[in-house]
Amino acid sequence: MTVRVLIADDQALIRAGFRVLVDSADDLTVVAEASTGEEAVALARSARADVVLMDIRMPGVDGLEATRRISADEDLAGVKVLVLTTFELDEYVYLALRAGASGFLGKGVDPDDLLDAIRLVAAGEALLSPAATRSLISSFLAQPSRATSAAAPAQLGQLTDREREIVALVAEGLTNDEIAERLVISPLTVKTHVNRSMAKLELRDRAQLVVAAYQSGLVRIGGTGD
Repeated sequence: MTVRVLIADDQALIRAGFRVLVDSADDLTVVAEASTGEEAVALARSARADVVLMDIRMPGVDGLEATRRISADEDLAGVKVLVLTTFELDEYVYLALRAGASGFLGKGVDPDDLLDAIRLVAAGEALLSPAATRSLISSFLAQPSRATSAAAPAQLGQLTDREREIVALVAEGLTNDEIAERLVISPLTVKTHVNRSMAKLELRDRAQLVVAAYQSGLVRIGGTGD
């Protein structure tokens, strides 16, 4: 299947460059362009996008608010947001993930890596490196003002011991293959446990699972939690 991509950026030249790149891949196609966050939300619906390449700083409704609106709309549950920005600030990573983004990249990313990122996010994976997961997510969630729980203890109690173990490894930034190798199980088994955990915690994707793991205390700075 061809992945349908919406490009949201207030600079026409940047949108044009991304369009040429995305359309150069046989399995990806640009279905619409937006210059504001408000347009991005509307076009995510009307253009039936699978992935939105979302800039953060746009006039009016910015990319973070647009991401929140897309994530909160049940009719857009299948739409994934990949945030792209020139402002690679730690707090933007945190805010983008809290808003519901499935990934975060700087605009200086290599073209092939961007195309792979779109495919990864479209497949339901979270684009989070281990370094970003540990140093960014955990550091911001460690601040008292960030410590609101995304997954109540009662919800975490629904997870089996194996699911909790796998969620903790996901939160450390490991891929399904890496988790499978560490636990000596198949990648398919890992994927099944991850999907079940997201369903039980009512989360959209792995990025939200990572945030929930830290916010709930399942994973803490410096290692796993309880």
